[in-house]
Amino acid sequence: MAQKSYIETDRQVRNIIEDVKAGVFKPVYLLMGEEPYYPDLVCNAILEHCLQEWEKDFNETVCYGADVDADQVITAARRFPMMAERQLVVVKEAQAMKTLEDLSIYCQEPLDSTVLVLLMRGASADKRRALYKSVLKSGVVVESLPLRDYEVAQWIESYYQGRALSITPDAARLLAESAGTDLCKIALETEKLLKSLPEAAKEIHLEDIEKNVGLSRQFSIFELTKCLSYRDAAGAVKVAAHIGSAPKFFLPVAVSALYTHFNRILKYEALLQKGPADNAAKARVLGVNPYFFKEYDAAIRNYPLPRCMRVMSLLAEYDFKGKGGETGEADAAALLMELITKILNI
Repeated sequence: MAQKSYIETDRQVRNIIEDVKAGVFKPVYLLMGEEPYYPDLVCNAILEHCLQEWEKDFNETVCYGADVDADQVITAARRFPMMAERQLVVVKEAQAMKTLEDLSIYCQEPLDSTVLVLLMRGASADKRRALYKSVLKSGVVVESLPLRDYEVAQWIESYYQGRALSITPDAARLLAESAGTDLCKIALETEKLLKSLPEAAKEIHLEDIEKNVGLSRQFSIFELTKCLSYRDAAGAVKVAAHIGSAPKFFLPVAVSALYTHFNRILKYEALLQKGPADNAAKARVLGVNPYFFKEYDAAIRNYPLPRCMRVMSLLAEYDFKGKGGETGEADAAALLMELITKILNI
């Protein structure tokens, strides 16, 4: 079975939250996955909307997996609500329960008057076993997989659209570089950003990210790949020197970003060799906003297939060196400068 995309997960979570706000609940929710953003989002929405404040004293039970076993959770779930339409039982860090699988007994025939939420952080239930299968039949499973690096900027644009905002492609790319694949961090940075902007602001620009997130476009990996695309040697060397001098610089992270960039160039070249391509096909292959097509058009001219393959070979070599391979006396900063110089001289 194909892996769900983040777009499908986002759509599923939006639908669940709309139902929850409208008072429509399933008897069991299994919220799991390596990326905690979406499971937390659903859990918090249920906690907020399942019960009225005055109903919570007698009808809301929140516990942690390390503190309970399956028998205790099932006993709580089989109680009937007191002076309320439903009761809520939430098990956070459910992956810590030694008898988690035993909850499948309850999940096969859950009470309609109970909403049971099993929140697993950074972990997933075994899809071959009874718990997962029973929840799939009687309730809802949300599996939140981590985004790939190249998907984050697109996710940011979609996230801002969902908040009736827009963000320019270069601003989204810079924010993605700052936050990585941590969606919770992106959401937090967005909240901080919005507090510093005028209330009427509806579009986020590159300057807003630079000012509020504290990352300069001028010395980012994003700018380094751009300089390489246009074979701007002076700019690339300047940016590489600044990146390498950062206190927490880690060469494999930089090499990974360069690999993603040149891998896109290879895919783009392969696409265009088949004939003219429309913007939809280009976006599908590159995984970037059409705003950046001009850069990749320049990149394929500057790195035709043989040259691009040699760059990929160099990246594999320096990935090895960055992870403790044969480096001599060169430090990470020197290795990055050496790598960029070699790429520019291919």
